[in-house]
Amino acid sequence: MTSSRTGTRTGTVSAADAGSWSLDGLTVHRMGFGAMRLTGSAAFHEGVPSDRGQALAVLRRALELGVNHIDTAAFYFSRLRSANELINSALAPYPDDLVVATKVGPARDASGEWAVSARPDQLRGQVEENLRQLGRDHLDLVNLRVMSQPDVSEHFGALAELREAGLVRRLGISNARLEHLDQARAIAPVVCVQNPFGIGAPSGARAVLDACAAHGIAFVPFFSVAGRGRESGAVARTEHDEVLAVARAHGVSPAQVRLAWILHQGPHVLAIPGTGDPDHLVDNVAAGALRLDEDELRLLDRIGGEQA
Repeated sequence: MTSSRTGTRTGTVSAADAGSWSLDGLTVHRMGFGAMRLTGSAAFHEGVPSDRGQALAVLRRALELGVNHIDTAAFYFSRLRSANELINSALAPYPDDLVVATKVGPARDASGEWAVSARPDQLRGQVEENLRQLGRDHLDLVNLRVMSQPDVSEHFGALAELREAGLVRRLGISNARLEHLDQARAIAPVVCVQNPFGIGAPSGARAVLDACAAHGIAFVPFFSVAGRGRESGAVARTEHDEVLAVARAHGVSPAQVRLAWILHQGPHVLAIPGTGDPDHLVDNVAAGALRLDEDELRLLDRIGGEQA
């Protein structure tokens, strides 16, 4: 296995190497792109975002590398950057095969402070804000971000009405438990679930991944490269020896091993790593071509509890 840097020089890096999945008729490569980090850190209004020109270049480069699934949200903004505005500026008019997925539910005021979660009757306004920022007349896919509510039926029902009205084409849920998935599926088709998941995730986190596989639903993990603490700006932990050993064997980075492991969890798993760095982007996409053998997968599977 050659390193991602070698692949870059020979021009062989492509998101298509990760394989594809159909989101209710929309075929996407399983290696996508998350736009959150273009605005700064995972804390949204903290940290220093990348240079605007570089952020635009990263988005355009992602498409050149075959990425056709971008994850974003209107609440992905910092004091200087809005993820949706960057996507609009860089990519509009949008290619026909590009799927832009967004999220609704959480609410932030103009200063970036979190407000209470949106009521069901406020979700239309959030959908319309995403439409305006992205310059679209409909949204390909909207995920309901579950906050603290034990029952999502009313919220998901409100989105189902927007789907019927044509503002939204497909629906998913994010940060969801099994009961949330069941509640949503009883109202309208669910095409994806976005949950935190990666090497070292608690054993219970796999239940939703397995349920998605059983129902033919895409599972889209976030916090999959570094884990919850490191993604949110906490002091970086020392990398696991098992991850380092596999990385050395393939001549790749630990982050690429983590992404490859994610993709090995099932053909329905879609990765959405984010970055504002052009080199990291290429490395992330290159991870889609990294094949781990059974011994390596068992070694990595033994890591436990990182995200507990």
